[in-house]
Amino acid sequence: MVLITLEGIDGSGKSTLIARLREGLADLKPVFTREPGATWVGEQVRRAVSEGIDPITEALLFTADHAAHLAKVVKPSLQSGLIVISDRYIDSRFAYQSVTLEGVIEDPWGWLRRLHDGWTIYPDLTFLLLLPVKTAMERLRTHPEREHFEDERVLESVQQNYLRLVRENPSRFILIDALMDQVELAAFVEGEIREFAGSSRSRHRS
Repeated sequence: MVLITLEGIDGSGKSTLIARLREGLADLKPVFTREPGATWVGEQVRRAVSEGIDPITEALLFTADHAAHLAKVVKPSLQSGLIVISDRYIDSRFAYQSVTLEGVIEDPWGWLRRLHDGWTIYPDLTFLLLLPVKTAMERLRTHPEREHFEDERVLESVQQNYLRLVRENPSRFILIDALMDQVELAAFVEGEIREFAGSSRSRHRS
């Protein structure tokens, strides 16, 4: 059916948005999922990140989680004609792991591309929540345990990587001001999803 993803740096408000979309889109019965964490592999990824593993192992674990997520959740749901909405997906790999792999391997971006070539599925539509990094850091101060990604320098680079992805495929992305009122933001995203899903059904029937 349709694969929709939500992306953005830590602290951009994706979790709050997902909670509102679950309620607002209940009549469409979409499958809500996330990376990492939708499978047992993702649970191990979160554990590994918290223990501070090396960047290559981390990137490979995230990729393994992505493969399991595709096989166990995304593909079966799409084949059943359902709308899939994922909190993070493949774009997070390029945005985040390209930063953590800097200085570890040559051309992290190209390495990650080759790692995913031939088997992944790219989203039909991606909402990218954009937020000043300083604001994100203020929001993250309340987190009891910070991950190594939740660093100002890292998040600046991550956000630039997201914008690089937008430049590479502008038709797939809708950019969202994450400083918007949360109710208005959720209403806008809900409306865009309904319109996109409706047009997708029309194309499928024709």
